[in-house]
Amino acid sequence: MSTTETAPPSARAEAPKGERLADWADGRLGVYHFRFLVRKVFPEHWSFMFGEIALYSFIMLLLTGTWLTFFFDPSMSETVYSGPYEPLQGSHMSQAFASTMRITFEVRGGLLIRQLHHWSALVMIGALMLHTLRHFLTGSFRKPREANWVIGFIMLILVTLEGFFGYSLPDDLLSGTGLRIASGITLAVPVVGTYTHMLLFGGEFPGTEIVPRLYPVHILLLPALVFILLSVHLILVFYHKHTQFRGPARTEQNVIGQPLFPHYTAKAGGFFFLVTGILTLLAGIAQINPVWKYGPYRADQISQGSQPDWYMGFLEGALRAMPPWEFVVWGGYTVNMGIIIPAVILPTVMIVVFGAWPFLEAWVTGDREEHHLLDRPRDHPTRTAFGVSFVSLYLVLFFGGANDVIAERFHLSLNAITWAIRIGIFVVPALAYVLTRRICLGLQLRDRDKLLHGRETGKIRRLPHGEFVEVHERLDRGTEFMLLDREAYKPLPAPTAESNGVPNPKARKQVLRYKLSRWLYGNQIEKPTLEEMREAIEHMEHSSNGHGGSLNGHGSADGHKVPAQASVEGRESEQETH
Repeated sequence: MSTTETAPPSARAEAPKGERLADWADGRLGVYHFRFLVRKVFPEHWSFMFGEIALYSFIMLLLTGTWLTFFFDPSMSETVYSGPYEPLQGSHMSQAFASTMRITFEVRGGLLIRQLHHWSALVMIGALMLHTLRHFLTGSFRKPREANWVIGFIMLILVTLEGFFGYSLPDDLLSGTGLRIASGITLAVPVVGTYTHMLLFGGEFPGTEIVPRLYPVHILLLPALVFILLSVHLILVFYHKHTQFRGPARTEQNVIGQPLFPHYTAKAGGFFFLVTGILTLLAGIAQINPVWKYGPYRADQISQGSQPDWYMGFLEGALRAMPPWEFVVWGGYTVNMGIIIPAVILPTVMIVVFGAWPFLEAWVTGDREEHHLLDRPRDHPTRTAFGVSFVSLYLVLFFGGANDVIAERFHLSLNAITWAIRIGIFVVPALAYVLTRRICLGLQLRDRDKLLHGRETGKIRRLPHGEFVEVHERLDRGTEFMLLDREAYKPLPAPTAESNGVPNPKARKQVLRYKLSRWLYGNQIEKPTLEEMREAIEHMEHSSNGHGGSLNGHGSADGHKVPAQASVEGRESEQETH
């Protein structure tokens, strides 16, 4: 008969300190319930890094901005400079500019932190723009991520405003010129423009209130809004799961990649230090916004070749390209279309069209399904062409904002450059649209040719009758699966004007959706059918003396898939599927 003996308490091994700490935290915070987050899987692709760069730049902005608030004085009261920078000694300036000079030349490490803050802002806005463009070109904005798209787009707008407000705080000659443009745009808005200007500037420009009013917006309101939106954005990314490109074993129901801990955490941590190091290197060796060269703002002065930060260049270019059109309406109100069109209407239309695209595309196509697999840009030629056309318009306006610098550096006529920008606003986006769509269709045709005829090997074979031909090989299984798995988009069927003699009450709406769907999905290159693939594989097997495989494990052209076990061989053992 066996007996069970209990070891005395003194003989029991004590739990490790880390386990005891985890148990203590779980008893109070329930951390063990968040274990599923640790195993959250993230796919890998180089384009996913843009969002991380923006996030890490935002962290650097918060850290450096907090440091700068201890030394910056947001006051426009006048003082006389007596600091170490001799060219400005005895000059009258605002306390805001004087404190910026003190940070630059008297506070240890002040110039480095100032430039690190500025470079972080520029990099964050650029990374956010590329991040937004990546989402647009790959179609990741579709259901269920429409709300997250809008949140990200609002963040981009808020960060751009945040950058402009921060750029305006030092009250130097360059930033004051930017505020003068903002003042003119505000006054150009009919009826409400004058009252809005009084609210912002506290009177006539420049006044004494604009910097003290921008300061709390810059350090409190906008950062808080961006932080809240960013938190919601990341929560929705976790909730909806991360998107991924098509490939073997990847479906709308799973995610193939590496878990959050320890793989993704280690990589993200290393990437954070890499981004921080590059930003610090830029701050240390690349001079930016040298306010001591510009001097304090004076309404009667402006520096030749003055340029805003790059993200406001498109607005500057639109203002410079627009002819000075204005007219007087009843009541004596002057409507300045030379400012309203480029600075109010054009940015608003660009924001609305790009921000509302997910809802427009869903309405046109009638697509109500969830999408977790991404499109390659070539798989959606019209959407890609529209995105490239949008970017080309932005770039034309961007270079238009530097028409004086371009004219001086290249010894060209300023008027000729301005007219080239005016013409380019209409010609370049249209040309970019046509070329991009043709390139995408050409790439689709190339993919189809590779599926049916294999890839070129560079090997030349002489046939019995003397002809020389290049040997083609069947694509590897992963690439073949990805090309066959792409979604075959189709336009909506043509609506009927009437049914059984009864007019269709929704005919106009359906005709509009039909035409737009043909614009989006018409004239695409069809994928090879299952029969065509079988014939192609048999031909390639015969050409390679029987070496090759069958179609098992690959998707068919009609959207039906057969098991893909053979396509997932060679996958890294550390990857997981959730």
